Amino acid sequence: MASDGEDDRIQREKDQRKRLAVSPIAKPLAGKKLTKKTLKVVKKAASSKQLKRGVKEVVKAIRKGQKGLVIIAGDISPIDVITHVPILCEDANIPYIYVPSKEDLGGAGSTKRPTSCLLVLPAPPRGGVSEEESAKFKVSLDEVVKEVKVLSQAIYA
Repeated sequence: MASDGEDDRIQREKDQRKRLAVSPIAKPLAGKKLTKKTLKVVKKAASSKQLKRGVKEVVKAIRKGQKGLVIIAGDISPIDVITHVPILCEDANIPYIYVPSKEDLGGAGSTKRPTSCLLVLPAPPRGGVSEEESAKFKVSLDEVVKEVKVLSQAIYA
């Protein structure tokens, strides 16, 4: 059985490998804390069906005018699959953020498969969630969006 120090070392090595696999165009890339907050919001959205999963669904939703937060995996290969998504987001004035791992993104989105990108919708589609839960979700989503905008301004300023 491994000691606590060895477990920490192994975890740091895994995190480092994830960071190395991230594409150079993955900017703004969420830090550890923001990634954790973002994935929590994705889990909440998945339970209330407030997600669009995959490039095809996300692009379709953006073109239809839906708003929210776009989360893109930074370790997609080939990168050409998602290069147009940030441009669509900027044109539609939708905040977007990269997270290091497509596996973590897929897991948070309640799918067994890795996911390249998600669109988190601010409101559930027609009922299904109590107003109290919806208000809590909106607060946590707004908090993440605010941090994403601050990070984006810092990178592109």
